[in-house]
Amino acid sequence: MANHQDETRTAYDGVVELYASLFANRLETQPFSRAMIGTFAELVRATGNLRTADVGCGPGHLTAMLHELGLDAFGLDLAPGMVDHARKAHPALRFQEARMESLPIEDGALGGVLAHYSMIHTPPGELPELLAEQVRVLAPDGLLLVSFFGTDGQEPVRFDHKVAPAYSWPVDRLAELLGDAGLDPFARLLHDPSSDRGFLDAHLLARRS
Repeated sequence: MANHQDETRTAYDGVVELYASLFANRLETQPFSRAMIGTFAELVRATGNLRTADVGCGPGHLTAMLHELGLDAFGLDLAPGMVDHARKAHPALRFQEARMESLPIEDGALGGVLAHYSMIHTPPGELPELLAEQVRVLAPDGLLLVSFFGTDGQEPVRFDHKVAPAYSWPVDRLAELLGDAGLDPFARLLHDPSSDRGFLDAHLLARRS
């Protein structure tokens, strides 16, 4: 796992300012993603545990959005350049460098975890470890929202993402992995691709059992 994560970290550190400029609008042009994040935030608020991790937070734009939606949100990212940018852009919020398979969070502490296209670079065989770690940090009835590129096939598909190699997933397969990890996937949203890659944009909302 370390090798591909090192490559991903280096790749994202090389495009911090460009990446941040592309996503600074906090989803104003992506109504489906915005709606799912709003729903996620409402359900996390209903648990009474507002503490929420934006895992793979990048430049911190969605961490700030979660904060505006009433959550005690903080951001974690593999790339130190992204963490540095997020801290400067959102000085009132907390950001920390961290690996997704080893989150610096105590067991059962969170009401929510957002993984917005942040697991797409993980090889399929390593994804269960990341999901198990996210379940570990969620409180009972805590929520996970994972967004990813979906495919109509039966197997994950590797493709050349503009920053680092990535994978699209059959939605049912990823939902099964969530279930195997101890989550109950109870809502999903699929919509037409927002890019020329041809993959669906997919969102799965799950609750810790």
